[in-house]
Amino acid sequence: MTNAVITTSELTCPQCGHVAIETMPTDACMYFYECRGCGVMLKPAPGDCCVFCSFGSVPCPPIQQSRQCCSSR
Repeated sequence: MTNAVITTSELTCPQCGHVAIETMPTDACMYFYECRGCGVMLKPAPGDCCVFCSFGSVPCPPIQQSRQCCSSR
């Protein structure tokens, strides 16, 4: 039995703490995200492939499926 991929994640801004529920793309990485609270541009932390892996409550779909993500190519 395979686990279903979760496609929504709560992104939390490290600058202001604003939380936004966002839908993750299943076929692309999201490298940048502008916080709706303070306007800061979030970028992945070193070693992470996308903003969801760095600031989200759930890692991106490729990582959930134990696949390589975009930055690993």
